[in-house]
Amino acid sequence: MRFVRRHRVLAALLGVAIGLLGLLVATGVAVWRAAHNDEASVVDRVDAVLVLGAAQYGGTPSPVFRGRLDHAALLYRQDFSERIVVLGAGQPGDDTTEAEAGVRYLADEGIPPEVLTPSPFGATTYESLRAVAGYMQEEQLESVFLVSDPWHNLRIRRMARDLGIEAYVSATFHSAAESRGTRAIGYVRETFAYLAYRALGR
Repeated sequence: MRFVRRHRVLAALLGVAIGLLGLLVATGVAVWRAAHNDEASVVDRVDAVLVLGAAQYGGTPSPVFRGRLDHAALLYRQDFSERIVVLGAGQPGDDTTEAEAGVRYLADEGIPPEVLTPSPFGATTYESLRAVAGYMQEEQLESVFLVSDPWHNLRIRRMARDLGIEAYVSATFHSAAESRGTRAIGYVRETFAYLAYRALGR
């Protein structure tokens, strides 16, 4: 009887392990597929392009951030939208925010200042999107392209849609993460980040 009970416990644990592994694999595939889906190929126009913030140093965007900003500028120049909103607060001790640094960079690149809006709020992606959702409601904006690195696509689109934003993804084509190892780490990290978001809602 004890052997049978132990066998059932082991079988149950094995079933749970297989289920968790299946969930990880399915989520990883979904992250990969979303990363390779540029929805600008099927959506002609949106109310705004939202650029997810990244590191900046003394007002100078990092290579990762520049890749996102350059892609947003490309979407604007190709007439996908008439407005670009740059997201991101600052870190303790920063002289400026990611949003303000991004707006200045785009203005220096020839994007008209009246097109650009900084949204310097939120210490996390979810907080930044929640803040900009309120701004969009005030401005009567509905649809957006979200611009970030490709492996973020699944999570940020889910977050934005949960916040009531009609969100589509168009990731930067030229991520600063060029090595296979760096990209692989990005996909693995985002697989767990997406599952954490679905479990915790933030």
